[in-house]
Amino acid sequence: MLKRFTLFLYGVVCYVAFLATFLYAIGFVGNLFVPRSMDAPPAGDIASSLVIDLALLLAFALQHSVMARPGFKRWLTRLVPEPAERSTYVLASSLALIALFAYWRPLGGTVWSVEQPAAAAILYSLCAFGWLLVLVSTFLINHFDLFGLRQVWLYLTATAYRPLRFGTPGPYRLVRHPLYVGWLFAFWSTPTMTATHLLFAVATTLYILAAIQLEERDLIASLGVAYSDYRQRVPMLIPFTRRRSQR
Repeated sequence: MLKRFTLFLYGVVCYVAFLATFLYAIGFVGNLFVPRSMDAPPAGDIASSLVIDLALLLAFALQHSVMARPGFKRWLTRLVPEPAERSTYVLASSLALIALFAYWRPLGGTVWSVEQPAAAAILYSLCAFGWLLVLVSTFLINHFDLFGLRQVWLYLTATAYRPLRFGTPGPYRLVRHPLYVGWLFAFWSTPTMTATHLLFAVATTLYILAAIQLEERDLIASLGVAYSDYRQRVPMLIPFTRRRSQR
C-alpha cells in the first residue's frame, strides 16, 4: 500500500508542476505577471542569445517527442513503475519548460506593432482563445489520463488500467489536432511581434508540424483503420478544408 500511495503522491506532484508551468507559460508568452517574460530587456549579444534560445527550444522539442515514442516508453518502464510513466513524462516536460523560462535570452527588435486598440484587443482575444482551446482539448480527451493522474489513481485503488477509447468529441470533429491549433493561436496572436517572439513562434510551429507526423504514425500503428479513416475525413489543423486522398 505504501508503494501505491507513494506513486500516487508522485503523480500529484508532477501534475502540480505541470499546472504551475502552464500558468507561467501564459505569463511568459504574453508578458504578463511574471518576473521574467519572453520580451524582457535583451541581455548579451544577439548571436549568443540566438544560439542559447535555439538550444533551449531544441532541448524541449527532443524531450517532448523522444519521450512520447512507444519505444522510449517501453525502455522507461524498466526504470520506473508503469503507472508512473506518464507522470514522469509530464515532469520532464515541465522541467524542460522551466529551463527555457530561466535561461531564455530576449533578442529585442520589433517585427510589427498593432496600435489600433480594437485590432489589438482582437489579437489578445485570439491569444486567450488559443490558451483556452489547449486546456479544453485536454479535457475532451481525458485531461487526467493525459497528465498521468488517472494512471496513478487507478494504481492506488488497485484498479486495472484500460486505455482510452478513440473518440472525436467537439473540435476533434473539425480538426485532428485542436490542441496544436490552440498553441498556434496562443503563440502567433500578439499585437506586438518582437524578433524574440517571432523566433519562438516560428520554432514552435515547425516543431508542431514535425510532432504531428510522429504522433500520427504512432496513432495509426496503435489504432489502425479507425485512425486512418479519421485522418482521411478530418483536416489536420485548418477546419472546413478537404484533404487530398492519400496514396
